Amino acid sequence: MPRAAVEHNSRVALRIRPADKARLMRASALEHTDLTDFILRNVLHAADAVIDQAERVVVSERDSLRVLELLEHPPAPNARLMATARALPAQT
Repeated sequence: MPRAAVEHNSRVALRIRPADKARLMRASALEHTDLTDFILRNVLHAADAVIDQAERVVVSERDSLRVLELLEHPPAPNARLMATARALPAQT
């Protein structure tokens, strides 16, 4: 059964096959660093890449220009939008 996370503990437990640990240890030795620093540096790099991909939207130049054009010259509201706006409760 998994253990509950302890917020004040900065340790992370990692279960790993001996062959995988040996590969990590070899790689960290080749970079002249300890295993913890090697894992942390590479995992943080991967985490940054995942976060960046999730939080950033990449659009083409054409699409970017289209968005700017729509912001400067928005289309007129259609009947469905107007009906939805009228259905909203009045703000006080």
